Amino acid sequence: MLDIQLLRKEIDAVAARLKTRGFDLDVDGFNALEVQRKTIQMRTEELQSQRNKLSKEIGILKSQKQSADEVMAQVAGIGDELKASAVALEDIQVKLNDLLMRIPNLPHESVPQGKDETENVEISRWGTPATYDFEVKDHVAIGEGLGMLDFDTAAKLAGARFSFMRGGLAKLHRALAQLMLDTQTEVHGYTECYTPYIVNADSMLGTGQLPKFKEDLFWVSKGGDEEAREMYLIPTSEIPLTNTVRDSIVAVEDLPIKLTAHTPCFRSEAGSAGRDTRGLIRQHQFDKVEMVQIVHPEKSYETLEDMRGHAEKILQLLELPYRVVQLCTGDMGFGATKTYDLEVWVPSQSTYREISSVSNCEAFQAQRMQARFRVGTNKPELLHTLNGSGLAVGRALVALLENHQQVDGSVRIPVALQPYMNGKAVLTA
Repeated sequence: MLDIQLLRKEIDAVAARLKTRGFDLDVDGFNALEVQRKTIQMRTEELQSQRNKLSKEIGILKSQKQSADEVMAQVAGIGDELKASAVALEDIQVKLNDLLMRIPNLPHESVPQGKDETENVEISRWGTPATYDFEVKDHVAIGEGLGMLDFDTAAKLAGARFSFMRGGLAKLHRALAQLMLDTQTEVHGYTECYTPYIVNADSMLGTGQLPKFKEDLFWVSKGGDEEAREMYLIPTSEIPLTNTVRDSIVAVEDLPIKLTAHTPCFRSEAGSAGRDTRGLIRQHQFDKVEMVQIVHPEKSYETLEDMRGHAEKILQLLELPYRVVQLCTGDMGFGATKTYDLEVWVPSQSTYREISSVSNCEAFQAQRMQARFRVGTNKPELLHTLNGSGLAVGRALVALLENHQQVDGSVRIPVALQPYMNGKAVLTA
């Protein structure tokens, strides 16, 4: 959430920056609410001053044994108006807060301007896509050929956009997650966490999924309990990991906080009907190893580069060609101020597909969560939060199956992954 003082002081400049990411700030609406707020606050101050003055008069009249009934009636009337003003002011504050909650983050000055993904900027490439002397299969055909990937059973159990894996493929899926966790914890210094998969509305508000993206979420209820309807299945473990510092003041000595977790992720994909309906690319349920860092504001852009490297390391260990793309203003996520996407090569599509996004949110989430740090006895300041996929397990499996497929339908297992597969070098039917 943006600091409301920034809008009050520089609303035209804020609107111009938001325009570069395709968001039209309701400047007139905000200004109208601000005028109402100031009017009510000024009237409240006048009424409080009048009441104080009249209260003194009541004291004088009573001390002189004179009737104060008329003055007391005036004070009572002022009290009623103050109550009405308080209700009106609260209503305006709710409207202002709702407006603020729906405004995306401001893009960093280094972010290229653009309307959509076609104007993202490629930063680098690693690895060379392989050439094959046989007809390339997609991951669905490979998995089904192995007898280990079963979408029919998944559909019977849950419906479309779910998967069911068996045998070596299920083990390979688990091995990928374990390699990612071990690399992030043992090489890059993150603390592994086990988190709830269902969180409350405050957690979703804190990281920016609510209120804007409610239709993309799965939410749960139990036994007719209305309060339970405010519980949500996590679309990423960024939410529970980042919210660990909600309503907290962290000692500066405890920074940076580096957290990782392997969790399932649940997304209704309400806004992506018809996209990637075949296979594992876009599922309602998928696994991901998430990276979160909570840092001093002066360190956040240095940290962003580090986290990009932490995600890249996994792709290198898996021997997968990829490229790094900096997102333009029009393609960044709601809470991000700067984002890198890692896109892995998918042979069956002859293109690169996103497998990780690494973003700096600066103080945007911290403002919503009231997550702060303190230096000594100084006034608390807002933290900066960053998050990134390290990596999406299902998409890593897609890339591995396709890039390492062999003519006989088997799949070569990368050297770094073989210890997690009991030394097996090839996945066969």
